[in-house]
Amino acid sequence: MQKYVVREGDTIAKVAKSFQIRPIDLLLKNQHLQNEKQYIYPGAQILIPKVETIQNTNESPFECTTEYGPTDLEEDVKYLRKYYSSQVSVQKIGHSVMGKPIYALVIGSGKKEVFYSGGWHANEWLTSKFLMVFIKQLLQHYQSNLPFFHYQISKILKDVKLYIVPMVNPDGIELVHQGIYENHPFFHSVLTINKGSRRFEHWSSNIRGVDLNHQWPAGWDVEAKESPQVPWPRHYSGKAPLTEPEAKAVYHLTKKQNFSYVLAFHSQGQVIYWGYKNLEPSKSKEMVEQLSLVSSYEPVRTADSDGGFKDWFIQETGRPGFTIEVGVGTNPLPFSAFSEIWSNNSLLALEGLVL
Repeated sequence: MQKYVVREGDTIAKVAKSFQIRPIDLLLKNQHLQNEKQYIYPGAQILIPKVETIQNTNESPFECTTEYGPTDLEEDVKYLRKYYSSQVSVQKIGHSVMGKPIYALVIGSGKKEVFYSGGWHANEWLTSKFLMVFIKQLLQHYQSNLPFFHYQISKILKDVKLYIVPMVNPDGIELVHQGIYENHPFFHSVLTINKGSRRFEHWSSNIRGVDLNHQWPAGWDVEAKESPQVPWPRHYSGKAPLTEPEAKAVYHLTKKQNFSYVLAFHSQGQVIYWGYKNLEPSKSKEMVEQLSLVSSYEPVRTADSDGGFKDWFIQETGRPGFTIEVGVGTNPLPFSAFSEIWSNNSLLALEGLVL
């Protein structure tokens, strides 16, 4: 019988997959594990049963069978550096509160710069997975000089340079996946913010209880007055705009580059927000209609909120910005939601390159 020591970022689904067994096999052998959603903490030991392994040779990249978090992103970054070093540049644009790197992946050589981002909210981690699957598919078609659906990627990327930050909030995402444990550096503060509860499916903030999409100097004071006044699992705007290192990393990247427009991926509602206080340029309406046609998502001019990254970008630059709300249901969306997210957003992400 093999013993396995749980590592940072592990979940029951991930451990089962790594040993090519079913999650139920782990539960049956480890009586302290009550269900597949139970957290497993770093340093704990679990038994790996000797059962017939599952062969996953035909697993589709467009399906989701495990959580996607910071440790998975690190593995994907290694993969991109190994197999696509001449097609993609990997940049560290900053670090999270806990020191996890925030990556920007840069593809293409064109003069038009476009920015995609995801993983802003901890329980919306499927947006990070979507962007990474999209990146890998984009690079495969780019390297092989084949069309991606009907989009000629090699030609497009001569005109466009795409920047993607797939995971803005790595600390929060890992909290949602693995919970909090006694030797975690934010154990006491996170429990205080969460009122003693040890479940974190509802958590969307960073590890300090600040909502990274309420951190932006576009009506920040209005949003802050209408939101929690102390660190909270969601919606707390912070003591001031841009206090958090994750928001600062995206801010400095955006100020440094000359993005023609930005797409920020979130999850809830299957809608596309495209305006802010009538400051958006007139071409935004035509652009969002293009995105709507290839995704079936409904264009909505404004969410009647402030302090968001898209809001700030529109206000700061006068250029188009879009918030893509993928999926529908309760966050975190189930693994099964990923097929719909890929189906409705793969063409949207491609169309975003040619707006």
